[in-house]
Amino acid sequence: MVEKQLKAMFFNGSPRKNKNTAQMLESAMKGAQEAGAEVELIHLQDLNFKGCVSCFACKRKGNTCGGLCIQKDDLRPVLERILEADVLVLGTPVYFSFATGMFRNLMERLLFPIMSYSRDEQTGGQMLYLHKRLQTAIIYTMNCPNEEIYNQFHYDTLLSQDCHFMERMFGYCEQLNAQNTWQFPDYSKFDANLIDLADREYTRQHQWPKDLQNAYDLGKRLVEKAKEQ
Repeated sequence: MVEKQLKAMFFNGSPRKNKNTAQMLESAMKGAQEAGAEVELIHLQDLNFKGCVSCFACKRKGNTCGGLCIQKDDLRPVLERILEADVLVLGTPVYFSFATGMFRNLMERLLFPIMSYSRDEQTGGQMLYLHKRLQTAIIYTMNCPNEEIYNQFHYDTLLSQDCHFMERMFGYCEQLNAQNTWQFPDYSKFDANLIDLADREYTRQHQWPKDLQNAYDLGKRLVEKAKEQ
């Protein structure tokens, strides 16, 4: 019997295609490939789409949306491919304590059509229009240098909500952070004297390779978990 090849999809929520977030996703992709999955990386910057437009087509009684947003744009065929995938990894930098606007738009279009406003009579929980088990993860890259500031700005509360909803809709989600990331090729060209460059350089040399390895391990682990389900 031929074993089915698993599909792993990766989304870059950064406007930059080759910097920190993209590099973390590419490392996770290598891990997923090593575990035997077919991989696909999508840069949201390349797609012409909006967030939820509040049409509520996905909430109408007897709707045939099947948990998919009804809006027809560049994102629609991508959402359809997600439903055929086994692993889903989203990546975004953190801007003003939140994910990017592109990332938020994707989350709205991906998750909102799945949930109804009714109770599931069998489970007593919220009724879902789609029952799709996915091994998912969210990768955040950020300027935030340490745990003290991370806690001061309540990042744990703010960022963990995305993972919570992914787990609620798809059954599983992991969160991976890369902090104190290197932002500019040459910091001397920017108003950035609040940045401790010695500390930032140390992180780039010593922690960043570990972050990339963690991303690799994440991609590989999610595919292995998908094989078990």
